[in-house]
Amino acid sequence: MHQQIDAEALSRRIQKREPLNLLDVREVIEYHTFNIGGQNIPAGKLKHNFSNIKYNKTDEIIVICSAGIRSAAAQALLAESGFTNVVNLTGGLKALQKHNSKQ
Repeated sequence: MHQQIDAEALSRRIQKREPLNLLDVREVIEYHTFNIGGQNIPAGKLKHNFSNIKYNKTDEIIVICSAGIRSAAAQALLAESGFTNVVNLTGGLKALQKHNSKQ
């Protein structure tokens, strides 16, 4: 069972200014159009860039994308490669933006 975080929980953690390890797996243009920080490695390039991930394999890493689909695939890849605490943002940044617009 893969770990998940929803938009509401992530929003709370951001508001508390918790130090978060975010890995945004959207394409570079998407990241530069809108992002909430973190490291950007596109999902399609992730497999060949594990050594470039700036977080430790035991750190909590929250993987994000637009809708939660690419990040779920990236989460599985990371888990297969020995990352032990990878969390997927369900619904992606769209869910986060929707949640934040209600506040």
